[in-house]
Amino acid sequence: MSNRHDALEAAGFPPDRCPKPGAIYRRVSVDGTTVYVSGAVPMEGDDLIYTGKVPTDLPVETAQKAAALCAANNLRMVIAEVGGLDRIERVLRLTGYVNSEPDFPDQHIVINGASELLLRVFGDDAGLAARSAVGVAQLPLNSAVETEVILKLRSS
Repeated sequence: MSNRHDALEAAGFPPDRCPKPGAIYRRVSVDGTTVYVSGAVPMEGDDLIYTGKVPTDLPVETAQKAAALCAANNLRMVIAEVGGLDRIERVLRLTGYVNSEPDFPDQHIVINGASELLLRVFGDDAGLAARSAVGVAQLPLNSAVETEVILKLRSS
């Protein structure tokens, strides 16, 4: 196992627990050296762990954990489809969606949970990505958070 896989495991996310697709889509698409990873919700196995509106149903600190689980699921998809995290040169972009109340202004704080996991797995340089954090009226299955990432493959 690689250091990146070890870091993912040490963060509490065993690399081999890749979520199954819940609809009709490709989990990962590769175009040249660009890896597009579909959105991931906070599933652990077949169970959706974090649901509801932030902060009404889920406090910010818990929503940050949900965001970290989403990012872990993004990485698990990469492992399953591309063969491992050592094939990744860097994280290019992270987009996070927060199922939040209309007047909630701290989506960026929630998505820090995902950013922190990416930094832990890839390091300060390769893990720091361009990013958006967006509040939405609803997410699939009433998920509290969803993340998607764009990565760069190592050249040969």
